[in-house]
Amino acid sequence: MKCHELEASLRHAPPAPVYLVLGEEDYLRDRALTIIRSAVLGDGGGDEFTHDVFHGDEAAASDVISCASEIPVFAARRLVVLKSADKVPAREGESFLAYLAAPCDSTTLCFVASKLDGRLKFAQRLSQSAVIVECSPLKGPQLTTWIYQEARSLDVGLDEQAAAALKDGSGESLYALRRELEKLAAYLPTGQVARAADVELLRGTEPGASVFDLTEAIAARDRGRAVWILARNLEAGEAPLRILGALVWQYRRLWKVKDLVRQGGREGEAARTLRMDPVHVRSFVGSFTDSHLKEAFRLFLETDSKLKGGSGGSGSLILESLLLTLCERHRDTVVPPVPAGRVSRPSAGRPVSNVRTIRSVKR
Repeated sequence: MKCHELEASLRHAPPAPVYLVLGEEDYLRDRALTIIRSAVLGDGGGDEFTHDVFHGDEAAASDVISCASEIPVFAARRLVVLKSADKVPAREGESFLAYLAAPCDSTTLCFVASKLDGRLKFAQRLSQSAVIVECSPLKGPQLTTWIYQEARSLDVGLDEQAAAALKDGSGESLYALRRELEKLAAYLPTGQVARAADVELLRGTEPGASVFDLTEAIAARDRGRAVWILARNLEAGEAPLRILGALVWQYRRLWKVKDLVRQGGREGEAARTLRMDPVHVRSFVGSFTDSHLKEAFRLFLETDSKLKGGSGGSGSLILESLLLTLCERHRDTVVPPVPAGRVSRPSAGRPVSNVRTIRSVKR
């Protein structure tokens, strides 16, 4: 079944004991997992007693099976997720055969993979026993339909030219498309239909002047580059409050990812949140200490007050002072900063939306 069919089926039937979320589109895989988790554990998402996540290239099959066979505590069902199931060694995979023949009634075991080797007994049995949720990349009319559906969920109206512009500029990445739609939702007045010009405006064109570049410059303590990025966006007509909002938005994401990494989350999940190369996630996030983040939010509050009339200074000077202070406070960081240029940003063939385009940030 497709992802939307999964959601519809779970409204009328209990979760299945075994799911296989299969396909190369990571947005759809994540979406399917969210739907299954909500159906099994409720909107709260469960806790350590009812929700366990393993990874196929790390966990032993016996540990996954043992966890799936446990009776849930303080809940009707438990959810066990095995990500990267395609990386389970063949011998380990065969250990699942007995469980798949008689899965635990009170557990939903969810296997997640971009693809499986159909020659393996494990893959063959899993395909026969599990409810398969197909998460293949969307093409052509399917992609267009998805764009309109997601736009409606965000209360965004699109004309045909806007939908075509989104489709042509996304590289068919659903995560990239969703981000552009979220920008439109925050930027457009209620009831206004988005046009192609709106899509292009929010997408941005100037390389090296994004909110991602700005946080990279702060991590590297490169005051000159931070001020240069600020100047480029002010010259482009971006309001100081919007630039501050974009920076606050990115710092919130940094804090979220630090918690994820601290709790044992994998770089791939953190990379999707920060939209960067998983190889550099840990070192990049590590350059922002908890003390720096706490101090940054205190500075953001002060800067917001100054920009809204609590100071007689100009917006550009107030923001420049903020950036210089953030770079300076990084000198107390014990973790070596990330050298400028090391962070790989998404869509190598296209610059990321610049700070000017982060009008989507809801402060």
